[in-house]
Amino acid sequence: MDQSDSRPRALVTGITGFTGQYLKTELEHLGYQVFGTTQNEDLASPTVRHIDLRSASEVESLVHESQPEVVAHLAAVSNVAHGSVDEIYATNVVGTRSLLVALAQLDKSPTSVLLASSANIYGTAASGLDETAIPSPQNDYAVSKLAMEYAAQLWAEKLPITIVRPFNYTGVGQSENFLVPKLVRSFAQRQNQLELGNIEVSRDFSDVRTLVWAYGQLLSKPKPGEIFNVASGTSTSIKQILEFLSEVTNHTPRVVSIESLKRGNELQNLVGNAEKLWTTIGNPPVSTFEDTLRWMLGAAKP
Repeated sequence: MDQSDSRPRALVTGITGFTGQYLKTELEHLGYQVFGTTQNEDLASPTVRHIDLRSASEVESLVHESQPEVVAHLAAVSNVAHGSVDEIYATNVVGTRSLLVALAQLDKSPTSVLLASSANIYGTAASGLDETAIPSPQNDYAVSKLAMEYAAQLWAEKLPITIVRPFNYTGVGQSENFLVPKLVRSFAQRQNQLELGNIEVSRDFSDVRTLVWAYGQLLSKPKPGEIFNVASGTSTSIKQILEFLSEVTNHTPRVVSIESLKRGNELQNLVGNAEKLWTTIGNPPVSTFEDTLRWMLGAAKP
């Protein structure tokens, strides 16, 4: 790591992931020298360390070498349908604990530590969910994120921790394991048939560029002890996304409903209230979900 660089240092776990890559760019724009972690050994570099977050010794070594002024903890098993329950808890809870322990041992504490939780902790279907809503996690991923939040409270007096609960977000580069990129690719390639689960469900979708802008603001202007939703406040159904993509591409595939793709305990509607966040950091860059879909379509390979 470059010891001669005088810029403040930022550490981003999961920096080579979808969100991490965008946050790296945002933090560099804000003037930080950015370091990170990756699970992919092939993506390691002088500024990106391949480590296992579940290994306390590896995490401690990284933290003491990087000496970060701000930290964004993004690394997690982020797919709700992930098959390995052990990996979900080990990464999302134990991995976070290892990081907080290492940060608390630094001679000079970071000025801001941002932990990415999830709106999935709210569980029950509702509209306008704000940070005071009572958590009711309905799957292991959500339980692991809520457990992470509780674990973080043990370090609240030692570290300036801010927790963010993002609702759904998307953008160019997101894995097609997630629904919106899968839909965009299908329309861009003009596929004749789409196999989907329940297209009547509605979600609150944000643009990843808005999300990382908010993260950057919270890291630069710390709000320790606070929890913030990151949401658009608008609900969009899968059916509406299909209709919009069809209109823009002038293509209408046959949609086949597959029972195996329908999730148990799936929420019918989930909409967030991020008024607290925007009141705190200011209004985000203007971008509608339709703009996001157009951006993704423009980048998709035909």
